[in-house]
Amino acid sequence: MKKLESSLLNMVLVLTGVAVLMGVVLAFMNHLTIDPIAQQKEKALNEGIKTVMASSDIEVTATDTLRQTDAKGKEQLFVIYYNKKGAAVESTTLGFGGPLKVLVGFDADGAILGYTLLEHQETPGLGAKADQWFQQGQNGCIVGLNPEDSLYVKKDGGQVDAITASTITSRAFLLAVNNAYKAYKNTRKEDKQ
Repeated sequence: MKKLESSLLNMVLVLTGVAVLMGVVLAFMNHLTIDPIAQQKEKALNEGIKTVMASSDIEVTATDTLRQTDAKGKEQLFVIYYNKKGAAVESTTLGFGGPLKVLVGFDADGAILGYTLLEHQETPGLGAKADQWFQQGQNGCIVGLNPEDSLYVKKDGGQVDAITASTITSRAFLLAVNNAYKAYKNTRKEDKQ
């Protein structure tokens, strides 16, 4: 077999062929993984709701989607999962590394039952500590608090200890919790619980 001549046209054709082939392979792999990824996210959400509501026997009785603007005028989307104990609320803010998506559980009176981070891009070893830092028995515990008057880090005159060397993430996390509470408070209806 004769070796292909190393010309510009041949190089462009070979590169184009390889790019098209790789595009087809990637599209096929994406198609194969769409359903498993969606199932995994659904499972994580269901486990998250049980975790933030501090109960393994929780049944979602209703779901609401709410759009409201924050203090900066930016529209945000909240998903509220009502149950017999109160509600679990999804809230997203911008952390240090990117979006910080939190699921917060509230009882009927608005006290925080628990939380979990659904997605984040915070720095490992620093901002990523938010998944534990604000839990029951930890330095910045928010479980049991009612964010009626909003939660802030001590550096901003609040009552919550910020994650060491990660004040931006701490502020973003507490903003997500405060926004989740406002969304819950604005849509809370006795007939949904």
